[in-house]
Amino acid sequence: MKEWTIRILLVAALAALGIWGWRTLHPDPEQVIRRQLQEMAKAASFTAEQGLAAQAWYASSLPEFLALDIEVTLRVPGVPATLSGRDEVMQLLTVSRRVCRSLRLRLPDLKISLAPDRTMAEVYATGEADVTYASGEKASFLQELRLRLVKVKQGWIVQQVETVKTLT
Repeated sequence: MKEWTIRILLVAALAALGIWGWRTLHPDPEQVIRRQLQEMAKAASFTAEQGLAAQAWYASSLPEFLALDIEVTLRVPGVPATLSGRDEVMQLLTVSRRVCRSLRLRLPDLKISLAPDRTMAEVYATGEADVTYASGEKASFLQELRLRLVKVKQGWIVQQVETVKTLT
């Protein structure tokens, strides 16, 4: 009886290890998208305490999350803006590093919808930004966003970002 119990436990342990290994090597696309968007928000964020080298290092990782032909349409009160291409987005972030002491971006709740062929995804997110301007003035922003992502070899890249009109 003990032999059967040991064999059953061994088979169960091997099955659990196999499932864990499969999930580690083949993560769910939604988990990958969630992780990448959080890493992107972290790469775009910076603090006054960070040195220039640290800020440059984080900023240099940001382009890997963005498509070359990314389209960003922001409808923020007082600041309507459309950015076309990765270079314009990076230029805006470079300017923000000069104008602000710190910028903290977060995407706390993500609603991810995968296309049936699992090569595109649409994400609805709440974007939160805490800004400290060079003058010391602080501001917080909250905006609903829609992002379109495309699957590439190394993961997912953002192809489109736009603000979502909310009822006010």
